[in-house]
Amino acid sequence: MRFFGTTWVDHDGGYGLRRAGVAVGALLAAAAGGLVLRFGFQGLQIAEVGGFVDILVVVMFAICGAIAFRKTWEGFTRRPADPAREDALRSVKAIGFIGSLLAYSFRALTEAPGERLRRTEYEAALVQYEKRRAQRAGNPSSRKKKR
Repeated sequence: MRFFGTTWVDHDGGYGLRRAGVAVGALLAAAAGGLVLRFGFQGLQIAEVGGFVDILVVVMFAICGAIAFRKTWEGFTRRPADPAREDALRSVKAIGFIGSLLAYSFRALTEAPGERLRRTEYEAALVQYEKRRAQRAGNPSSRKKKR
């Protein structure tokens, strides 16, 4: 919910513009990352490391990008069941950063990334708060004292 603060609650304070900015920004960052990867791949071609390494690098970035996309997309709708496993996948997500950026950009087209998850948690917390508040006896200072 970076970049949004609390504007996602009522969709105010430039929420739509922020969503558009996040979508475009993540897409531009993914394009810049692709350009950097292309320069790295050209370096491998100049070094003449061989066709096997070239294929291995392309396949590695494709698989890591797909895993990063899927894990980032899932992270918008539910909390991870095993946080230790998510920490173990951090390096895979870093290698496949383009997939994460694309997931972030695509999600920003429909909602703030992570908004649905936060909204369900927020509404559950509101219901819990109202339930606790209704059970209270009221303001103790306004009660009549027994003599």
